[in-house]
This record gives sequence, C-alpha cells and structure tokens, in this order.
Amino acid sequence: MIAKIWSGENKLYWLLVPLSLVYGLVVFVRRILYQCGIFKSWRSPIPVIVVGNLSVGGNGKTPVVIYLVEQLKANGYKVGVVARGYGGKSDHYPVIVTKQTPPAIVGDEPVLIYERTHIPFAVAPKRSEAIKALLNEFKLDVIITDDGLQHYALDRDIEIVVIDGNRGFGNGWFLPAGPMRESTSRLKQVDYTLINGNSQKHYIDAYTMQFIPDDAINLLTQERKPISQLHHVCAMAGIGDPSRFFTMLEKQHVDVVNTISFMDHQQYTEQQLSALTKPNELLLMTEKDAVKCFSFAKDNWWYLPINAALPDKFMAQLLTQISKIRKTD
Repeated sequence: MIAKIWSGENKLYWLLVPLSLVYGLVVFVRRILYQCGIFKSWRSPIPVIVVGNLSVGGNGKTPVVIYLVEQLKANGYKVGVVARGYGGKSDHYPVIVTKQTPPAIVGDEPVLIYERTHIPFAVAPKRSEAIKALLNEFKLDVIITDDGLQHYALDRDIEIVVIDGNRGFGNGWFLPAGPMRESTSRLKQVDYTLINGNSQKHYIDAYTMQFIPDDAINLLTQERKPISQLHHVCAMAGIGDPSRFFTMLEKQHVDVVNTISFMDHQQYTEQQLSALTKPNELLLMTEKDAVKCFSFAKDNWWYLPINAALPDKFMAQLLTQISKIRKTD
C-alpha cells in the first residue's frame, strides 16, 4: 500500500500532504540553522565522504559503500566506515563492529559491509562519536558514512547521492505523503549523483551504476556456485525494493518458482524461513538477509552477493578530489 501511495498510483497521499508540508518546512529551517552556524557541526580531522539519498530506502547505498572501500584501499588509503546502525539496538554507543557483532546490535548493513571489507567500522546515532571511536583505535586517511546525508551535525567534505533509476523520487512529496527526505534541489549542492540502473529521467552530470551478481554462496557450507546452476529456487528479499532483486534473477535466467517479499530490515526465525520451501527447492536470499540467518542456516539456503559497477571516470574524479582535500588539510 505505501509503495503505491508514494509512487502516486494511489491518490490517498493527498490526505497526508498537510503533514508533508510541515515536514518540508522543518527540514528547510533545520538546514538553514546549520548553514548559519546556529546549530553546530562537528568537523573530522580527516576527509569524510557521505553516501546518502534524498528518498527513503532501497536505493543501493550499501553496494556503493563497499565499492568505495575496495577502490580506496586499492589506491593505498586506510578507510573507516561509520553508520547510524538502523535496525539494531545497543545499550551503549559507539559500537566497534567485529566478526562477533550480531546484526541485532548494529543493524544488518554494518555487518554486511564489515564481512565484505573487514575495515574499521563503528556505529552510533551521532556519527561524530563513531568517527572519534575509530580514530582512537585506528590510523585512517578517509571516513565513509553509510547514509547520513541529512545528518548535518557532522560536517562533510564530499557528498554522494544514490538514486533508484526505476522508482526515481516517486510522487515527489516529502514524508509521509511521499518518499522524500529533502527536495530534489539538493542535487545541485552534492558532489556526485549516482543512478542505480537505467532511468527515464535525465540527471545532470550523473553517473550510471549497475549491479553485477556474483556467484551464489551456500549459507551453511560456503560452497560457491553460478546462479544459473541453481534450480527450483524460492527467492526471498527483505530490502527496500524486493522487486529489484527478483528482476535481477529473472534477467540471469534463474529457475525461480516463487518469490516472497519481506519488510526492509526484517528479522527472521528458522521456522519462518524453513516453511518457505518444499523438499526439492532451494531458498535464495539477498546478502543483507543472509547476515541475519547464518546461525540457523539450512543446507538448501543460498545468498547472492552483488557488486556495484561504476565508470572509471567517477573514481578518477573522486580520487583527485580526495587528494586535493588532504593537501588542503
């Protein structure tokens, strides 16, 4: 229902427009107060790159963060990542993510990113506290913050916005009538705009990003197998836009017999997922779902890692910008 409302397909969003106008006003005033210095922003001693979006969820930020970490490491940078830890709950912050940190404490995305990159990662609602915790323990050159475009309490050097090419900005209204956190005019102020997939709309100076599926991995045995070799697949996804995952499988000609969507950041149980498949079927999930299921995985459960692919020109430009910022500092 909410997807249809935010897309504009369901006209019930007009009932929520008054609340959206209030939300938009609050967002505008808050940003002005930070720009004027009435609200203070904390400045990191090393460059900070924010990867965020203007609309709610499912745009592809996490693969972009992984891509940036891998590219920066390959170019000799010591990289740390911070996040709010949405979907997790800890009795203290900041939390330094380790191999033993469960998603219930820091959220599924921090665990996913850490497992893929093994770089210093800290979680805290106040990103400045997360950065300070990392700098106390590690010698770093660059910080990437996963989400946080609207977290103006943290000063930043580079802003990257990720846009879903299929959904765009929906009906264009602020929350709760639409999916927008900020106005599209904000795109004029960011450093880079990345379009996830093909878009019918033209965005000035934007880079197109594609997701490339890797081999499927068995949750229990860690066996790797091309997804084309998986048969009788029940596909599940608890992400911002499950249809994107299912469409990817269709394009890869995976033998999918059923698709099941869950809420973003859904918590799972063994009984819940075991009931999804018949004896001769495989359960294929996203990597984001898998990090919450390893402790009770079955031998017919698989997950599919994906990698972001971006033009070489994007990374070359970003590296040049980082180098200039570090020389200035």
